[in-house]
Amino acid sequence: MLFFFLLLWGVEIAYKAKDVLGSLLAVGIIGLISFYFLVNVGMTLGVMPVVGVPLPLVSYGGTSMVTTMGLLGLLFNVKLRRFMLFY
Repeated sequence: MLFFFLLLWGVEIAYKAKDVLGSLLAVGIIGLISFYFLVNVGMTLGVMPVVGVPLPLVSYGGTSMVTTMGLLGLLFNVKLRRFMLFY
């Protein structure tokens, strides 16, 4: 459920972004996190081949956790810059 809310929140940020670059960045970030989630859940259920994709924000994959936190930081930045006049 929390991943679904994260997806909806990211889509809302993309919809309300001030420029096209912010929208595309938000959609790309949410798409990447959703893809990681779907691949991991598919591996767990046995419907996809087993590859080394950790579950975002849950599995500690070292570089994966740093990358996910960086992506969420970019997403927060897109939301923050929506209210600024110049950047």
